[in-house]
Amino acid sequence: MKTLALFRHAKSDWDEGVARDFDRGLNARGRRGADLLGDDIACAGTHWDKILASPAERVRQTVDLAMPRATPIWDERLYLASSDTIFEVIREHAGNARSVMVCGHNPGLQEALLELVPPAAENALFDEAARKFPTATFAKFELDIDDWADLRSDCGRLVRFVRPRDLDPALGPEH
Repeated sequence: MKTLALFRHAKSDWDEGVARDFDRGLNARGRRGADLLGDDIACAGTHWDKILASPAERVRQTVDLAMPRATPIWDERLYLASSDTIFEVIREHAGNARSVMVCGHNPGLQEALLELVPPAAENALFDEAARKFPTATFAKFELDIDDWADLRSDCGRLVRFVRPRDLDPALGPEH
């Protein structure tokens, strides 16, 4: 069995002074969400053998705030990646790791989540995640595989799904 996590970047800043989407950082709400999720991820106790991440500024800032001691593998293919590309990057970099975290963007992360869980393994967590995968959300899976080369659709079970609003209601949807 392998463990996989998908961690979406925190809420980004739409500062008009930033010319490229890739260069957008986090706003104050995003920094708070990343910090809270980092504490929650640390308390959950999983040691992440590999962290694979998009090099976009908002992902870099999310990782720095949530996991300041992490040494991610920055892979440009994860910037706005599809689920197929996410799986490809995992297969390429995971090696013999038991646990891998991918930090990136939607819609690819949510697509990957929907592909990983077979109908027979859908649960209340999956129902929430299928509705929306907000910024700074963390999803953890147990995968029924022994080798990352076998990563495919319908091989996982969602065992944790945490959004910033689950930790601080003030970080819930803006009205």
